[in-house]
Amino acid sequence: MEKNVRKQNPERERNRYSKEFKLEAVRLLELGQKPATELALELGIARNQLYKWQAQLSKVGKEQAFHGPGRKPEDERSENERLRAELKRMTEERDILKKAAAYFARELP
Repeated sequence: MEKNVRKQNPERERNRYSKEFKLEAVRLLELGQKPATELALELGIARNQLYKWQAQLSKVGKEQAFHGPGRKPEDERSENERLRAELKRMTEERDILKKAAAYFARELP
């Protein structure tokens, strides 16, 4: 049974929008002068993207919202993420040591 895996088109460029553009789009959405669908068409974005930006803005505030791509600084990463990364690294080290022990055990007379 094959899994239905959706592959991304490598030629497709991802649209990036500035913080100012996102803030203005959310401001226009909250004014309510136009329906979200019409506003999204005028701005050339998906309607659900407007709602995502609005949710992010209301969740973290104007200063923290839309900070850009990239990884969070180490101090902002959740404890769970940090522990998962450490577990993965330790598991890899353990597997390497197991293989090394088996290799050296075979060489002994």
